[in-house]
Amino acid sequence: MSENKPGPREIAIRTDEKKQHFDDIYVAEDPVPFKERIIDAFEYVSCSFNKRIFDRLILPWCEEQARMGKSLNYVDLCCCFGNTTMAVVHGMEVDAIRRNWADHESCKTIARPRRLPFRTIGIDISGNALAYGKRAGLFDEVIESDLNAPEPEAKAAVDQALQEADVVVSTAAFVYLELAAIATLCDSFARNEKEGYMLVNFLNPFALDSADATKRLLLEKLEFVGSTATRHRRLSPLEQENYPGEEWALLELWVLRRRD
Repeated sequence: MSENKPGPREIAIRTDEKKQHFDDIYVAEDPVPFKERIIDAFEYVSCSFNKRIFDRLILPWCEEQARMGKSLNYVDLCCCFGNTTMAVVHGMEVDAIRRNWADHESCKTIARPRRLPFRTIGIDISGNALAYGKRAGLFDEVIESDLNAPEPEAKAAVDQALQEADVVVSTAAFVYLELAAIATLCDSFARNEKEGYMLVNFLNPFALDSADATKRLLLEKLEFVGSTATRHRRLSPLEQENYPGEEWALLELWVLRRRD
């Protein structure tokens, strides 16, 4: 588990060449650049919709577990600075996240408490983003790993976290992962026989063939629960040039669960 705050460094995020790269934002010391250059600049709205589908299809089960006195293991896969965890665990839509991340002082703590007794784990390639999530109280534990080429110790930690997870979220992140890595992660989650849920996102118009292959893989290993489609964020000028006539990146949200 990575707990120390690393210094700035470059990270090797694998991205569709037609998609905007945000590598420098992902290694910032806190999420303020993410808020200013992504949430504000591109009208990033997907956090609100991730919260809403979670509330519709996963939250009732989580509340039932909590009423029975059970704690819940929650994993944010490719978590970056943890905005999806703010949405799902803390019940914050995008405007609330924007206010919380308004400046370097306000972002130090999370404005709302956790809604349920979640034990939270953040997994990401960016040590700085993970260190922020730990400092701010978003994550109880963190695992720093390049999931496309994990070191043995990190690979074992990720495998254990996913196998023990009750809820896994990976929002707008599969576009960065190779199919073999996604298969390994899904195998880890599916290995446990107890009930558990996964919330994932697919982006349009990026890497559509890869997204289709990922969907087929997920349906082989997990049971489909429900879905919705909405907006993710506006396309950058580079992306609009690469995808003529498109203004918005669209989002397909899926909820799946372990098979009985």
